[in-house]
Amino acid sequence: MSKNIDLKVFISSRDSVCDECGDALGHKAWITLKEGKGALCLSCADIDHLVFLPSGNTALTRRSRKYSKLIAVVLKWSRARKRYERQGLLVDKHALERAEQECLADSEVRARKRIRAAERRSALDAQYVKRFAEEIRKLFPNCPRDAEKTIAEHACLKYSGRIGRTGAAKQFDKKSIYLAVSAHIRHAKTQYDELLAIGCDRHIARGKVKGEVKKVLMNWEKGDK
Repeated sequence: MSKNIDLKVFISSRDSVCDECGDALGHKAWITLKEGKGALCLSCADIDHLVFLPSGNTALTRRSRKYSKLIAVVLKWSRARKRYERQGLLVDKHALERAEQECLADSEVRARKRIRAAERRSALDAQYVKRFAEEIRKLFPNCPRDAEKTIAEHACLKYSGRIGRTGAAKQFDKKSIYLAVSAHIRHAKTQYDELLAIGCDRHIARGKVKGEVKKVLMNWEKGDK
């Protein structure tokens, strides 16, 4: 298999618009740049499931790199130095947690988790997430235990532009729920992230795992986990 490459995410220095979904991202938006396609928001680039690890802790960064299937380097333009400077990495949440377990004392791990959990709770509309999760369970009665909550929380983060925050999803539109569940399966149940990590175009990568995603969707609907 080809060697994994680091994707690049830029913190824009001006107001930005996603060239795929058309959303106004505002000032200091986090974007990727695709040749021939312009700027993409993290959601359209399919890397919005990654979490930010600031620069500064060498051991934590090294271990997170070791365990994360997909990595993006976050860069910001320095007017003083006239160059892009590294701000940190975007890595898989589970990779970061595993790295923290190895690097930090238990009390520090719990403190970091509490901070992230509090930040996440503040960004979620709990009642809306609950209803969205219930709709997922109705459509996919045999998805793994608590999977509907994980999918709903990711899809419904405020201000994220994710599927769960669209107007259609607010009415619990069946198509939007299918898209949210499909996105979760793509990242969690297939080799999709590994394909992105070696530089595969995301549209081509989606095509490669399409059959796997469809199979899992059917199993979750009818009962085979």
